[in-house]
Amino acid sequence: MARIGVISISDGREHVHARNARFIQSKQDTLIYSLIAAGHEVVTGDDLVATNTLATSVARQVARAEVDLTIFYYAVWSFPHFTMLAADATRSPLILLASTDPTEPGLVGMLAAGGALDQIGRRHTRLWGPPDDAELAAELAVHARAAAAVTGLRGSTFGRFGGRPMGMNTAVANTDQWMRQFGVDVEEIDQYELVLRAERADRAEAGKARKWIEAMAAGVHYDGKKLTPELLERQIRSYLAIREIIAERGLDFSGIKAQPELTEHFATMDVTEAFLNDPYDWNGPKEVHITATEADMDGALTMRLLHLISGDPVLFADVRHYHADLDVWDLCNSGQHATWYAARSADPAENLAKVNFYPEVFFFPAGGASVQHIAAPGRMTLARLTRNEGRYRLQLMLGEFESYDEATNERLIRQSTPEWPHAFARLDVEGPVFLGRFGANHIHAVPGDRRQEMRAVAELLDIDLDEWSR
Repeated sequence: MARIGVISISDGREHVHARNARFIQSKQDTLIYSLIAAGHEVVTGDDLVATNTLATSVARQVARAEVDLTIFYYAVWSFPHFTMLAADATRSPLILLASTDPTEPGLVGMLAAGGALDQIGRRHTRLWGPPDDAELAAELAVHARAAAAVTGLRGSTFGRFGGRPMGMNTAVANTDQWMRQFGVDVEEIDQYELVLRAERADRAEAGKARKWIEAMAAGVHYDGKKLTPELLERQIRSYLAIREIIAERGLDFSGIKAQPELTEHFATMDVTEAFLNDPYDWNGPKEVHITATEADMDGALTMRLLHLISGDPVLFADVRHYHADLDVWDLCNSGQHATWYAARSADPAENLAKVNFYPEVFFFPAGGASVQHIAAPGRMTLARLTRNEGRYRLQLMLGEFESYDEATNERLIRQSTPEWPHAFARLDVEGPVFLGRFGANHIHAVPGDRRQEMRAVAELLDIDLDEWSR
């Protein structure tokens, strides 16, 4: 959950504040209890804000705690200039929250403060309701998760292994814009570093991992050419090499170009990317390290936000084919679908029992294993950050992953590339609308309905929202 600052704003007349202080404190205490009960950490100032000096000092005190989100609370009429001073000392996203108790004009205080902030262009969100209201608590939780995701981006580092893949402009972003808008630095890493380290990675560890995969997977289909035990271990050593680089350089998320250099001359990165994005490997549970295929920067950024909001691994896929007769999309990519998506289980054995490791297809002469499965069914949020004339937009929709009987699944995957992972998605958007407007070939997804949080993220980051529904 999030770390939330709460600052209550009062009336600047001493005799009025003296009368109101106990009322304000009781409302604030109820709000704090509600936030803590929802799992958030709450930070408050030493005092209620009833003077200009307190407006600044209390806000600075809360800001020093590095909160993800700050709530200015209005239980009574409040002098608007206190809000202006406190906002100037506040670095985090800001919510103006009004009590709706009719005995005091809290709504009036919030509206006066909000109008003043509008005049100087300070972005904020306005909410209102009883401090213990369940719907208000749920709405605050949405904004808290969004703010925590935005805060989680700032100060982070993206590891970009290789450059632009195969002329793919949508995979490359402006690093100055990333730092200015998102607070994200980009560390450029040559793929030769990966090759060198993979060659000297722990071969005993790679052998252990290979045996674990062979024991756990539905099948490892060696053909003696494009997939051998040696090639699979090379892919595993690539995973070990990148884990080492991540630790050394403090990378928070990554992207691997792979095509064409590694896929022509070394090995594909499918196994590496799948297990980086998984919440486990052969040594047990681990942190998900968001990694985008083809070093897709805006794809990785989308995935990072979805992960920070949900805590789940994030799907990466090409929009491969539209089965118009079924109104279903085949989301399929030679790179990673985290193996977690095969069953979305906390038990890796349950997921890997549905995963096959097939020899790579003709696109990739260097060979290795592709990580094949059909994503488990369920409601999904699908999203992608794209750019229109240099300005970011969030393209957002709800969908449903589907799986069918064995014969239907087989018929559908054989219409594209059966050796690759597939997610059959029924999207909440008409096919012509999607194909006419979607701004990339890659799309990303997490389980559940996360649209509210992603809308709030777009607002906080000054990103245009392009949301679709039928």
